[in-house]
Amino acid sequence: MAEPFTTLTSLPMPLIRDNIDTDQIIPSREMKSTGKTGLADGLFAGWRYTAIGGRDPDESFVLNDPDFANSRIILGGENFGCGSSREHAVWALAEYGFRAVIAPSFAPIFAGNCVRNGILPAVLDAEHVAAIAESGKVATISLPDQTIAIDGANSWPFPLEAEAKAMLLEGLDAIDLSLKMANEISTWQEADRAARPWIYPGATA
Repeated sequence: MAEPFTTLTSLPMPLIRDNIDTDQIIPSREMKSTGKTGLADGLFAGWRYTAIGGRDPDESFVLNDPDFANSRIILGGENFGCGSSREHAVWALAEYGFRAVIAPSFAPIFAGNCVRNGILPAVLDAEHVAAIAESGKVATISLPDQTIAIDGANSWPFPLEAEAKAMLLEGLDAIDLSLKMANEISTWQEADRAARPWIYPGATA
């Protein structure tokens, strides 16, 4: 289970580029594990380091800016997370410490992977994303209210499906969400077993 997401306050890291794909988030050469850990070092490796495979930081890349060292929010551009469906991209973001991405639009599979791994994909108009970046101020995301505010002044709502909101608020993945319905599932199975016993293992003819 992920840490429940309710309210998050952080200085957002601006990475406002359109069509940031999952291979840019974590290049395939950095995917040395099938698990969810050991990926943070490869996050944005193609932009973050001066040479492919190297670890010398490119000081011009925002992830290496000490001002954003503790950022837990990314400000992105249109179609964030496009490309392949690799879940490693979201795992790398989560392991690094990011809990939210604010962008005008997301690739659907990437957005779903975010929710399942405790990261909020918040959709906000490009002009508002730019306003947050240009302000240089701390942003506060309230998931219960579905709002994003800067310095407690300007505040904008963002849409989110009810199921995704519930999963994030409670720190659930898809399996956890299903297990919440365990009693209902069991009741349905027993009724179905009585109605169609022949389809269940061990049933007699």
